[in-house]
Amino acid sequence: MQEQAIMEQPALVLSQAQREAYFRDGFLVLENYVPEVWLTKLRRAMIELIDNSRSLTQSTDAFVLEDKHSAVEPRLHRVTNPQDHHPVFWEFFTDRVMVDLAADVVGADVKFHHAKLNVKTGQGSSRFDWHQDIPGWPHTDFSPVTIGIYIEGCEADQGPLTLAEGTNRGPLHRMHDDAGTFVGIDPDVIAAIEKERLVESLGGPGTTVLLNCRVIHGSGINRSPKPRPLLLPVYSSADSFPYTAHPLPTPRSGEIVRGKAARFASFDTTPCPLPPDWSRKKSNPWSDKARGDLQKIKGAA
Repeated sequence: MQEQAIMEQPALVLSQAQREAYFRDGFLVLENYVPEVWLTKLRRAMIELIDNSRSLTQSTDAFVLEDKHSAVEPRLHRVTNPQDHHPVFWEFFTDRVMVDLAADVVGADVKFHHAKLNVKTGQGSSRFDWHQDIPGWPHTDFSPVTIGIYIEGCEADQGPLTLAEGTNRGPLHRMHDDAGTFVGIDPDVIAAIEKERLVESLGGPGTTVLLNCRVIHGSGINRSPKPRPLLLPVYSSADSFPYTAHPLPTPRSGEIVRGKAARFASFDTTPCPLPPDWSRKKSNPWSDKARGDLQKIKGAA
C-alpha cells in the first residue's frame, strides 16, 4: 500500500503529524509508549531467556553470546526470533499496542516477518555498523517497518540506535561484497551525511522507535555497565511479499497479525540491491555473528 493511501486511512495510535514525520524522516520516536504491564512481562521473559543461555559455551543461531559469557555471568548479545523461544513475545507482537501502531504506517492489514531481541550487554557490547534493512530481506514494496522497543530505556552512553534523517527518501545501498560478506554502507556515503541529520533515539523504559526499512541507521558500543535490551519485531503490509530467501526464518513469518490476507501483491518498481542467497549460503551476517565472528562481520540493527 502506498503512503498516500495509508495516510487517508483513520489513524489508530499516531496523530497525522506523527505519521507525516515518519514518512518524511524515515523514523519516529515515541517516548514511554509501551505500558508498564507489558514491560514487566517482557522483562520476565527476557530474564528467562538469559538464564537459558547460561548453559551455553558457544553461540548458536538463536542465541548470540558476547565475549566472556559464562554461566555465572551470562553475557547475551542477541536472541533471534524470541517469539519462537518464549510465548510472551508472540503475545506482545500480536497485541493491539503493537499491531495498531504498525497499521498506522503500513496499512490496516498487517503481516509479521521476523524479530530480534538485542540485549546488548553492558561494558563493551558490540556496535552495529551503518546499514539499511530492506537490502537484507527485499520485499515487493517498501512498507516494512521495524518497531524498536527499549525495554529498560536507553541513555547516551548505551550505544543508542542512531538514525540518519531523511535517508529513507534517498538511494538504496549495496551492503555485501562480491563474496557475499556483509560490509555495511560505504563509509564515504556515511561521511557525506550532515551531522545534524544524525539523531540518537533516547528515552525511558517503553520508548519505541519506528524505523522505515530504507532509513540508514546504526548504533555504537554500549559503554555503560547496564545492558540495553531492544526488542525489534518487523511488520509489513499484508500485500507486501519477500522475494528472496529469509535470512532469519521463523514459522511465524508471513502470519497476518491484523486485518486480512491480501489477494494481490503491492509492487514498487524501485530497484533494491539483493543480498546473498541465504538458502544456498552456509552463513549470513547474523549466523556468522552467532559463530562468534563479531569483528569480521557486523550485524544489522
